Amino acid sequence: MTATLRQPQGAAHTRIYAYGAARGERVVPNDDLVGPIDSSDEWIRQRTGIVTRVRAVETTNAIDLASDAAAEAVAKSGVSPEKIDAVIVATISNPRQTPSVSAIVAERIGAKDAAAYDLNAACAGFAYGVGQADALIRGGGAHYAVVVGAEKLSDIVDPTDRSISFLLGDGAGAAVVGPSDTPGIGPTVWGSDGSKADAVTMNHTLTEFRDGTAPWPTLRQEGPTVFRWAVWEMVKVAREALEAAGVQASDLAAFVPHQANMRIIDEFAKQLKLPESVVIGRDIETTGNTSAASIPLATHRLLTEHPELSGGLALQIGFGAGLVYGAQVVVLP
Repeated sequence: MTATLRQPQGAAHTRIYAYGAARGERVVPNDDLVGPIDSSDEWIRQRTGIVTRVRAVETTNAIDLASDAAAEAVAKSGVSPEKIDAVIVATISNPRQTPSVSAIVAERIGAKDAAAYDLNAACAGFAYGVGQADALIRGGGAHYAVVVGAEKLSDIVDPTDRSISFLLGDGAGAAVVGPSDTPGIGPTVWGSDGSKADAVTMNHTLTEFRDGTAPWPTLRQEGPTVFRWAVWEMVKVAREALEAAGVQASDLAAFVPHQANMRIIDEFAKQLKLPESVVIGRDIETTGNTSAASIPLATHRLLTEHPELSGGLALQIGFGAGLVYGAQVVVLP
């Protein structure tokens, strides 16, 4: 007789309990970057909406930023660190290919024996992580999870590159996800389009750098391609996330898109026909584009500046290198 396998059953619903944030220590104004790219403060402001960005000092890495953000989120959540049994870090900035950032973060925040893994989904990484934490907890694979988006993009910037270098900043944002009596995280709408893999990419490989045939790999992007894709295709994904959650744009308290470019954010809001009552997360002006960290950093700032949004619905959407995308509606803690 064949034994019947047990399958765990988790919580019926999940929610985000709290957010944490960590930003780079240095404020870098546009004027500090314009020389090597033969540009101007006005040009950067008009094209991106960025006035300053934050970057970490040399001795701070993505692991440090992730640990600080996760520690704040856990402290604010009221969940004991030893109860956290999954740590997920979305990053493209691990200073080493192994071990994972997440395993070190788990140890630093006191999440003893937690499952820990990194995911590489670039600017969609945090939305991917929230979707995975939600599924893990509802499936019985974890009780509480910490999801972190952490980047030190200044390590992979070419100061002479006009396509993306002036956009990028350093930081980390984290959220604690756990069981809930009512639905607090809507269905995740996610996907990829590898046919556009070259639209945002590293210009060289690590093996080419090792062999001396190429310089240190840095990020590049095809700006017009990414802009068109973000504005037209990602609006469809945002609408799908609203429909999957069973809500309308008018039900939202907030909209938190990936902080890629202020022009993209503005066009996004216009295409979604968001009512004026919806508060839009706009962290890019003083933080820059922090890839996987941008959504939780923008949400953290939003809740600090607008505590009245607590308990309201927020649509979040990330999109970037891959090309990959992920979106869901969440209840703000």
